[in-house]
Amino acid sequence: MKVLLYSEGKKLFSKSGVGRALKHQMIALEKVGVAYTTDEEDNYDLAHINTIGPGGEKVLKKSRKSGLPVIYHTHTTFEDFRNSFMFSNSLAPLIKSRIKRLYSSADFLISPSEYTRDLVRGYGVNLPIKVISNGVDKEKFSRNAFLAESFRKQYGIEGPLVISVGLPFSRKGVVDFCDIAANKADIRFFWFGAKITSLLPAKIKKLLNHPPKNVIFPGFVPQETIMGAYSACDAFFFPSYEENEGIVVLEALSMEAPILIRDIPVYRGWMRSEENCLKGRDNRELSLLLDRLVADKKLAGKLTSTGKETALERDLSIIGQKLKNTYLEVLEKR
Repeated sequence: MKVLLYSEGKKLFSKSGVGRALKHQMIALEKVGVAYTTDEEDNYDLAHINTIGPGGEKVLKKSRKSGLPVIYHTHTTFEDFRNSFMFSNSLAPLIKSRIKRLYSSADFLISPSEYTRDLVRGYGVNLPIKVISNGVDKEKFSRNAFLAESFRKQYGIEGPLVISVGLPFSRKGVVDFCDIAANKADIRFFWFGAKITSLLPAKIKKLLNHPPKNVIFPGFVPQETIMGAYSACDAFFFPSYEENEGIVVLEALSMEAPILIRDIPVYRGWMRSEENCLKGRDNRELSLLLDRLVADKKLAGKLTSTGKETALERDLSIIGQKLKNTYLEVLEKR
């Protein structure tokens, strides 16, 4: 069995969640001995498509014409397309129609969460769907005291540190992050993620260029820097309004960073407030919970201990076996 793992726009998507998901799939399959290629011109037995652009559609049609089964990974939804880059809200209805058509043309679907599965079902897509987490590499994302100390020295941080990771989209809560930070002058806030300013609305560009004095946007940074930030932070604060799973949340769990997230449907059932994270319903509540999390080391320790267990349940070796079993199931039905 040889699988095509397909994603288009690799240079652009490499800095996004879809790009990370592709890398995770590659590592996961290596861990369980499944051969794969990322070159659509290679020979393969099954196509696993991650994107909905013209390249993904081309691979879909080519595979169907050749009688090869196709699995579509439902990373893209109408809901998470909105409030992202310029004109995303205007394009969202067209994207929804395209999503429904492409997903319905596959043989099988994989969703990163039960929430995303239910969204896709709501579009009227009636194919079999299996929920498989994007996963996290527990070996790579492990708390590192040396990198933590190096990060704090690099940026001259002595007091409390709060971080977030992701593309600085309105949907991700970057405006809320800054609004809350502006009222906490004694805390340093960092938001890591490629700025891609050519795609961002004017409001977000202005925020990135003129953030509150205690907020830093370093942009896209080396992996070691991110690892140091995860290891050094007093809180990982991710106020996103819409996610299909949240790979950075999985990374924060694995790195044993105390987590504060917005209480949105995608986290229900696996991110449990007061157990492996804290959840807030609005910015006022998030602000109060952030103060509590930074001040209460005992609480932080409890959350990170349970959070690590949550991450281990989604290690890439486990994800690889789930993908392998799904591929075999789909191939057997052809």
